[in-house]
Amino acid sequence: MLVMTGTGTGVGKTITTAAIAALAVAGGQRVAVLKPAQTGVLPGEPGDLDDVVRLAGDAVTTRELRRYPDPLSPEAAARRSGIPTVDPAEVARAAGELDEEHDLTLIEGAGGLLVRFDEQGSGLADVAWSLGALVIIVAEAGLGTLNATALTAEVATRRGINVAGVVVGSWPADPDLAALSNLEDLPTAAGAPLLGVLPAGLGAAGREEFVTQARAGLSPWFGGEFDPETFAGRASAQK
Repeated sequence: MLVMTGTGTGVGKTITTAAIAALAVAGGQRVAVLKPAQTGVLPGEPGDLDDVVRLAGDAVTTRELRRYPDPLSPEAAARRSGIPTVDPAEVARAAGELDEEHDLTLIEGAGGLLVRFDEQGSGLADVAWSLGALVIIVAEAGLGTLNATALTAEVATRRGINVAGVVVGSWPADPDLAALSNLEDLPTAAGAPLLGVLPAGLGAAGREEFVTQARAGLSPWFGGEFDPETFAGRASAQK
């Protein structure tokens, strides 16, 4: 079981979740993706889980617990809509049920590790702790990512949560000096290895190309072929 969190919004968390799911499916695993709270999407509109299925295939089991129309934190969106908040215990139960029938269960948060689910301040960190699940941090490539990654990892560690690694969710076609330098520094910030770098725009790929790019961009830990030293050397040589 893996908990997918980001250093912020728009960092490529859903694409990374889909990529991990796609490789697991390609490897013959039964995969489930749980989205505790989807915000900023109206009933009937496609959400993050639809993107996961589109990219990883309909063999992936998906479950969404709450949907809120406003693009806010789950707590704020629940308050505005009048829809009940997400209870971390409910999330843990749903994850446990899915995990009983699947080889891999991915839990995709909304935003970062401390984004609030309810007025008590509960959130994804509480879910990860209660399940004893490993956390994958999806980070940005460029300037500012080291601080955000370090803060996320420190919170996880202080709460007794293990960080398995960090993945860059959207690697630019023309990386700047900060992005190239961060390839070496992100593992230090996360206190965990760099487990992948996925190219920007990957979400627009067809399913076959998506799986190919996911395999190239994710570590053998996920069933991929990514090697951080080889990638860093190749990226630097292009500058």
